Amino acid sequence: MVFNKNYRLSSSEEESKGIDGYIGNIPISIKPTSYKQENFLPESINIHIVYYEKQKDGLKIFIPENLEELLRNVSN
Repeated sequence: MVFNKNYRLSSSEEESKGIDGYIGNIPISIKPTSYKQENFLPESINIHIVYYEKQKDGLKIFIPENLEELLRNVSN
């Protein structure tokens, strides 16, 4: 569980819309931090994006503040 919410990966159909998975009922996309710098990408995602950065000992996850707040205030 993440933030005391269930999570799941997206279906193929959801992936085609840029959704990588759900935390609770909130769709998210998961991107490397380098994605922010790649302005040339034609993809436009209108969902919450969770960023990650590779580290020697695993991944560092960056969850946007507005998503954290939303997750605290909605039911599963």
